[in-house]
Amino acid sequence: MTCPSEPLDTHYTSMTTADKDDVCKLKVAIEEEIEREWRIISGGKRKKEKKRKGRMEEQVELVGKAFVDHYYLLFDTNRANLPSLYHPTSMLSFEGQKIQGVEEIARKLTQLPFDHCLHTISTIDSQPSSLPGGIIVFVSGNLQLQGEEHHLRFSQMFHLVPTQEGSFVVQNDIFRLNYG
Repeated sequence: MTCPSEPLDTHYTSMTTADKDDVCKLKVAIEEEIEREWRIISGGKRKKEKKRKGRMEEQVELVGKAFVDHYYLLFDTNRANLPSLYHPTSMLSFEGQKIQGVEEIARKLTQLPFDHCLHTISTIDSQPSSLPGGIIVFVSGNLQLQGEEHHLRFSQMFHLVPTQEGSFVVQNDIFRLNYG
């Protein structure tokens, strides 16, 4: 910052030019100090915000991974218990077929044309959703059916929403086999 080129006569009519210059320099020094302090404070806030954001991202990743581990363990060993992860307004899109509600989703998952399978997860990507506390989880991996030589590649997306009890339920679930 620099002193204004116009004289300070309008506010300081009884001051000498030297005094006016001193006041101007003092004003500039104060403004620079305020700006410096603001940068320090703002930088501290940004650091705290980055830390908080980092912790939140870490929690989202942990919840996403824990959910994926639990979901596919149930799917592979006890598929009849999967409906406990859904709620009445949940929707499943399975290979383009849309199914809504716990009972319909349970029927679809328990009536799949195989009894046993093994999921091998390749990637898990999680991020917060626009719903407060919600998490989007995207999974890719391989599915090995019992008695089959070749595995099937799949992708699945879950939208997890928090419950009042402090856990999560699946609001949306989209499953697709990846061909080609």
